This record gives sequence, C-alpha cells and structure tokens, in this order.
Amino acid sequence: MSRAEPSDRMTRAVVVAIIASALSVMLSAGIRQGFGLFLTPITAELGVGRETFGIAAAISNLMFGIPVMGFLAERFGSRLVLGAGGAIYAAGLLLVTQWVATAGLITGLGILVGIGLAATTYVVVLGALVQLVSPRQRGTVFGIITAMGSAGFLVMPPVAQWLVDTYGWQQAIRIEAVLILSVVLLSLGLPGKQKKGQQTAAGKVMEPEVPLWSFVREGFTKPSYLLLVSGFVVCGFHIAFIGTHLPVYLEDNGIGHIRGAALAFIGAFNLVGSLTFGWLADRLPRRFLLSFIYGMRGVILLIYLLTPITVVSTLLFSAAMGLLWLATVPVTSGTIALLFGPKYLAIMYGFVFFSHQVGAFFGAWWSGKVYDATGSYDLGFYVAIALGLYGLLVHLPIQEKPIEMKLTQAHAAA
Repeated sequence: MSRAEPSDRMTRAVVVAIIASALSVMLSAGIRQGFGLFLTPITAELGVGRETFGIAAAISNLMFGIPVMGFLAERFGSRLVLGAGGAIYAAGLLLVTQWVATAGLITGLGILVGIGLAATTYVVVLGALVQLVSPRQRGTVFGIITAMGSAGFLVMPPVAQWLVDTYGWQQAIRIEAVLILSVVLLSLGLPGKQKKGQQTAAGKVMEPEVPLWSFVREGFTKPSYLLLVSGFVVCGFHIAFIGTHLPVYLEDNGIGHIRGAALAFIGAFNLVGSLTFGWLADRLPRRFLLSFIYGMRGVILLIYLLTPITVVSTLLFSAAMGLLWLATVPVTSGTIALLFGPKYLAIMYGFVFFSHQVGAFFGAWWSGKVYDATGSYDLGFYVAIALGLYGLLVHLPIQEKPIEMKLTQAHAAA
C-alpha cells in the first residue's frame, strides 16, 4: 500500500506547530540539563551520598522514556498530552522544594518530572510534526527541534547556576517550575486529535487506522528496528553519565567554577551539531552517520580521560561532545519514519527512546554508585568508551528502506 504523505508546502498552522514544539522542547530539555547543578546543594541538605541523587535522576530517566506517551498522543492528541505534561513537570519541581526529603526527591524529581519530560519533549512533538511535514523536510525539521533543545541546554544551565548562587536551590527550582508552566500555553499551537478522513494542517487526509498493537508486534520482528532499539541505549548512557556527573567531576578536580560554562558549551555546540546532522540525514546514509557519532563519542571520552583535567581540556571536551550530543535524535527518528512511515512514529520512536532511557538510568545511577564505592569515575568512563565502540558497530547492518508490513498489506487488501 502506498503511504499518503504531506506536501512540501508549509501552511501557517504547520509553522506555528513547529515553533510551539521547538519552544516547548527548549524549556523542557534545557531545565532538565541543569539538574546536575543541584546535586551538591540537595545532597548536602539531605545528608546523603551521590548515589541517592543518582537514583532520583535514574528514575526520572526511566519515566522520561516510558513509551506510553506515544500511545496517549495517538489516542488523545499531541496537544492535550503536551499541555498535561507541562503541568505535571511543574508539579514535580515544586514538590522537591516542599517535601525536602529523600522520598520527596525521588517522587518529585524522579517520577513526576520524568513523566513531564516524557510528555513535553521529542516523542510527542516529533510524532505530531511528522504528520505535518514532507519526507524531504523531516530531517531538517527534526534537526531544528533538536537544536532548540540544545538552545535550552545553552541557556538554562548558566541561568540555573546563577539562580542557585543568588537565591538558593529551592527558590531556583520554584522559578524553573513557573517557566515550565508556559508549555501549557505553547501546547495550543499543536494539532488536536485527528479523526479518520479529516484533513491535517498540511492538507493530508488521515488514513483509516490499522490495529495498533499488531503493528507494534510486527515492528519488533524487523532486524533494522531492533538494531536501532539496542543502539540508542548507548546514547542514553552517555547523556546521563555526562549530564548528571560532569558538574561534580569538575568539582572533584578543582575547577567546579566552570560547571555552568561546561554545560553551556555542550549546549552551544549541540545547537550546531543537531542542525548539521539533521541536514545531513536528508542527504547521506543515516546508519553511517549514527556509527560516526557513537564512534567519535568514544574517542572523545578516551582522550578526555587520558589528558589532565583543566579548564581548557574540559571546554574542548564539552565543545566536541556537544557537536554529537543530540545529533542522534534527528538521524534516529528520521530512520524510523523511513522504516515505518509517519503514522505511528510517536509510538515506534517511543520504544526506541525507552531503550535510550534504560541506558540513561544506568548512566545516572550506576555511575554514582561506582563513585561512592571507589571514589572515582574512571570505571564509568571506561564503560562509556566501550559503549561508543558498540554503537559504532551495531548501526552498520541497518537497511535503510521502507519495511513492508504484512499487517498493512492485509489491511489494504481488506
């Protein structure tokens, strides 16, 4: 069955949806990337080790990756899911400041913020936008959305650092909760639930639905999809390991004063990397791009581990890692859209993203546990380097062509 696709023409409604999605991701992802700056003051207030904060961050990463958001967006529409996610995110942040205990940290930062993140970032907004833009525009549009997440990474960690230094960690988190509430308003820019036979903002008529769970089950029998699922674990481990533990790693090495700058460097260069790799994803084999990204991450981690930890080496590390930070998102999501078409991108990408967050769980929690046990992050670096090599190899066999789903063929013949 041929797949109906949106045209290349962008209507005003499509442009509004892209802008609303980009700003939502910028706020949601940007605030999240500054959580590592709260590790020291929160653990000091609670009198606990880094593993406790790591557990909360790890639970947040798992909740962030729950694939149910794709199903909810398909069932109720991206607009409702995004708006509800912004409210839950804000509630989780406020809970951390009001319930100053380990249980409050895990419930607020771990569970509620994790759910809010899942509803306000890539799975939901990319699933909405893939229905609105043509295949020739997807890599570029996905790159723009990812780059705005990078812009948040550039802006929010330095702001969070200033807020903590000026007002203390509790007031800083309260201010961030107010900021994330704006996502509720931004959600109005996304399309609501589309009905069968109804035109989208891009002029596409929605196709009759095929059985969802059958589609998902068949998708998990496709080797190329399984390779993407296993490979994205690597990305999650890298992001969580560095994002959660780099700030305190710099403190341990006597250069904690550049924590915010190091994260901002990652965000600034991630802006460039996301746009570049999104553009390249429309023009070059995506499997080679993914292999390059993961392999280079391993090389960069190895070089940083083996060189003296200085201000210059750290900023160079942050810049190099930033170029590759979220460059995987437009490439991976574009590959999934190619394999399965746009209809169920939110759901099929949701499962891949869950594997990302499984890796993030271990990157945040296990690395903190190793530090508490050994007083060093070296083993975390070694594992991250080895995973980079795995990521390089696992993406090479992916076949970049639309998958012929038996279910879809049967549905067309019915």
